[in-house]
Amino acid sequence: MIEIRPVRGDQAPADVLLAEMVAEIVTMYGPLEDRNAPSATPAELWAPGGTYLVVFEDGEAVAGGGIKAHDPGVGEIKRMYVVPAARGRGHARRLLEALEEAGRSLGLDRLRLDTGPKQPRARALYEGAGYRSIADYNGNYAASFWGEKEL
Repeated sequence: MIEIRPVRGDQAPADVLLAEMVAEIVTMYGPLEDRNAPSATPAELWAPGGTYLVVFEDGEAVAGGGIKAHDPGVGEIKRMYVVPAARGRGHARRLLEALEEAGRSLGLDRLRLDTGPKQPRARALYEGAGYRSIADYNGNYAASFWGEKEL
C-alpha cells in the first residue's frame, strides 16, 4: 500500500530521508559547504509557505521531497529523493505529482526546480512531467537544468 503524507523535515522519517539525499548529492558534487548551494532547511520546507511530503510503501518511508516558498505564487521543489532500494517503482513520479498538488493547495501558480548533470533521470522525469527549461533562477552552480511548470 502506498501512502503520501506531510512530515516536518526535522522529524523522523523525513530527517533521515533529507540526510540521505544530502549525502548522495555530496558524493556527486562535493561538500555543500564548498559551494553556494540554495538552501532548503526543514523550516523552509514547512508551513506557512512550504511542505515536505514522505512516500510510504507498506509503512516504510521510501521517498521524500519538499516545496519551498519563493516569490508570491512561486514555489521551488527541493530535496526530492527516493531510497536506492525503492527506485524504479514509480515513487519519484508519484511524489512529484503529490508535490504539485500540494503546491496548488498552498496557493502557488508555478513551481520551479533544478537538477545537475549527474542526475539525467531526474531531468528526464521533470521534462516528462511538463517542466520547461528556464534561465538559472537560483545561482546553483552545480545545476545544469532549471525548470518551471504552471500549475
